[in-house]
Amino acid sequence: MQTLLYENYNKFISATDTIRKMKVDFRRMEAEMDDLASNMAAISASSARVSAALQDRHRRGAQLAGVQALLRKLQSLVEVPGRLRRWAAPGADPARALHCYARARAVLRHYRHLPSFRAIEDESHSIMAELAQRLRARLRDDTLDPKELTECVEMLLQLEEPPEELCEEFLSQAGARLEAELAALEAELPPSDPSGTASTPPPASDILDFVDRGSSAFVSNLCLLAASYRSLFEGRPGSGDGRLEAFASTLTTRYFELLERRLALERGLGDTSLLVRALDRFHRRLRALLELLPAAGAEAGAALVARAASERVARYLRALQTFFLGCLGDVRQALAAPRPPGKDGPGLPDLLATLSSSVLGQLKAVLAYVQLFTARDVAFASLPYFKGEFCVEAVREGLVVAFVRWLCRTARGFADSPAERGAPAAPPALLLLLARLCLDYEATTISYILTLTDEQFPPENVAPPLHMDAEVSPRCPKEQHGTFLGGARDMSPSPSKCYNDMKTTVTQQRVQQPGEHPLYLQDTGPAVTPGPALCAEARGAAQRLLDHYVQVQGAAVAQMLRKSVETRDWLGTVEPRNVRAVMKRVVEDITAIDVQVGQLFEEGVRRAQSSDSSRRAFSVYSSSRAPGRYAPSYTPSAPMDTHLLSNIQKLFSERIDIFSPVEFNKVSVLTGIIKISLKTLLECVRLRTLGRFGLQQVQVDGHYLQLYLWRFAADERVVQGLLDEVAASAAHRCLDPVPMEHSVVELICERG
Repeated sequence: MQTLLYENYNKFISATDTIRKMKVDFRRMEAEMDDLASNMAAISASSARVSAALQDRHRRGAQLAGVQALLRKLQSLVEVPGRLRRWAAPGADPARALHCYARARAVLRHYRHLPSFRAIEDESHSIMAELAQRLRARLRDDTLDPKELTECVEMLLQLEEPPEELCEEFLSQAGARLEAELAALEAELPPSDPSGTASTPPPASDILDFVDRGSSAFVSNLCLLAASYRSLFEGRPGSGDGRLEAFASTLTTRYFELLERRLALERGLGDTSLLVRALDRFHRRLRALLELLPAAGAEAGAALVARAASERVARYLRALQTFFLGCLGDVRQALAAPRPPGKDGPGLPDLLATLSSSVLGQLKAVLAYVQLFTARDVAFASLPYFKGEFCVEAVREGLVVAFVRWLCRTARGFADSPAERGAPAAPPALLLLLARLCLDYEATTISYILTLTDEQFPPENVAPPLHMDAEVSPRCPKEQHGTFLGGARDMSPSPSKCYNDMKTTVTQQRVQQPGEHPLYLQDTGPAVTPGPALCAEARGAAQRLLDHYVQVQGAAVAQMLRKSVETRDWLGTVEPRNVRAVMKRVVEDITAIDVQVGQLFEEGVRRAQSSDSSRRAFSVYSSSRAPGRYAPSYTPSAPMDTHLLSNIQKLFSERIDIFSPVEFNKVSVLTGIIKISLKTLLECVRLRTLGRFGLQQVQVDGHYLQLYLWRFAADERVVQGLLDEVAASAAHRCLDPVPMEHSVVELICERG
């Protein structure tokens, strides 16, 4: 406490001095306040005396000021005709004259019973009538812009001209102005040709410039005139009978027709982003117009945008088809191109990988272009059409599904439609390649592109075709960056097996409701084609192509065998010393086919081979006169009817279906070709008559074929059975059926 007192001692001393001074000062202040109160009382008394003395003069001054204001007003009224005449003169300021007349009109009408005021009113009315005539004459001028037209009509309404007449004049002049703008747009378009025979020159400007001119001129002026009409004639008699709506609807309909004609000139693909920007600006301008005039063609404008988008998607579909046909042409050229000695051309896997990746890459590029129509920054993407029908009917069904189906039909057409006379038939390698392509589409590609389409174009209120849990690998097929938008297709062979890179596991569960079509689900939204339906079409096309490949290759080998049998003298032939060259050629061709098919298809499952398949004895009596192969203990004691033995054996042998559908593996394909070839050899032998050496030559040829063909077939018994029938038929048709010793046959075949 003592320390605190010492530290604040000076402050205590200063406070004591201050209190002492305050006591002295307040005593002097009380005296001064008393003097001030007495002085204020004296001043108040003097002021009251002065006011009483000047009260009469103040009242008289106020009266004189009122008279002066009234005289000024009268002077202004007297000067009204002169001011109106000066401001209403041609080239002057009519708006200022109208303002002056509006201020004086009420006063003049109120006092018009006085002669002087009546004269002023009559003179002012005459001046305003002349101004109204000049304004009406100006109203009929075709050079007026919408703003000047609005000002002119507004001034006439202020002059109390009939609103009905002004409404008609306004719409007439506005219509002439807008018709001129539409005529300027139409002048940029070539004349319409109903027959479609005349060639249409390309447009002078792009679609974006055309839409910009139409929006900045026609649509903007129509919006301005509609807003002016509402502000001028809203609530006035004769203007609420739908004149403006009918007027705007007629003009917008014609504008839509011109824009439709301009869009029809976009025959190529061009720049899709440019078309989307043009449609977006058109829609934004149209939306601003519809806020003023809801009945000015909202549905027609939305339908125009939808048709333009759908037409562009249809052109992309045709471009994809053209691109695929071009790729097929490149593949056929690569298959038919001559090969320099010692240099191999592109293999079938490389051609298939290039074809598959090029087509898939082009399809993905097309989807990226089409996706511009549904971008978030595009105004018309919020329309119901682009949220539902466009995604499903135009893109998924009209583009993706339609292209896949067209591809399957086109590939299948190589097998279904016969080649025209003079036109080269499709090479067998192309049939095999297309069969593998369709099979890959059925396995992975269709599921991939449908999933990609549904992700990029998610529709609203659409019935899904099935419940699908799909896991798609992030590795998609590698794209060859060829394009039909100006670049060249890259058909160079790629070592990467793109069609094997795409691995998709799809588990499908679907319950069909009673009465529901198996291919479509009926729901509140547009129906979509399910993936299994497309996969079934692709697999059917692959099956038809592979069957046709077997028939073509089998027919080629069979043709060689038929000519070799028909052109030989089987009665006068010499004793066989070698295998005929045609049999060696058959084995070489079958081997080449085996290599070709093995490039694209798996090996397949073979039936268990016997240990001596390549060394099995081949006898001309294996089916007729020497049944020991099937019943070794049987030894005929007397000659028997060989036809009877053959028929009995056929009852217990397995039937061989020559033209049965093949499976998607190498051994099945080769088995089908071998069956067709050997069946042809059998039928040709049945039609010939043979001598002893002819029979022995058939025996040597058959044993040679058995030595090499069994390894290509799924079941060696098929080859053995057909060759047995060939030998039996040869024995039946032989005049002196004496077979060659088996050891000699083996020696000739080994030497051959």
